Amino acid sequence: MTGVTTGAPTVFPALLYRDARAAIRQLTEAFGFVAEAVYDGADGMVAHAELSYGNGRVMLGSKGHGGAFDEAMAGAGPCAVYVVVEDTDAHCARAEAAGAEILMPPADQQYGSRDYMARDREGNIWSFGTYRPGAPS
Repeated sequence: MTGVTTGAPTVFPALLYRDARAAIRQLTEAFGFVAEAVYDGADGMVAHAELSYGNGRVMLGSKGHGGAFDEAMAGAGPCAVYVVVEDTDAHCARAEAAGAEILMPPADQQYGSRDYMARDREGNIWSFGTYRPGAPS
């Protein structure tokens, strides 16, 4: 069976942060995500949050919150997430102005995309570009 190629996304990156509230601030202020839902646990930590960008969404929460996912991710390192943007240069300028660490400035790629790369406060790599995986050529 093949994956669904139309409608709402069916793949959602999920990340855990030591300081999930600071991560939500950075992702919204620097990278333009919208906080769609933030659920606090009984301990005051972020149990689950969903941030959207375009028709995509990323889920995140606090490290050390407990539960099977937290335990499974205990030894995990940083991850990388790719996000499609309309204007790579403007998006990068916004991120840089908000203090994001830019690892690679906007550059044209041999496969036709214009990309840049940044690192968030906890070491995850975020790539932003014009390439749309799976889109008709």
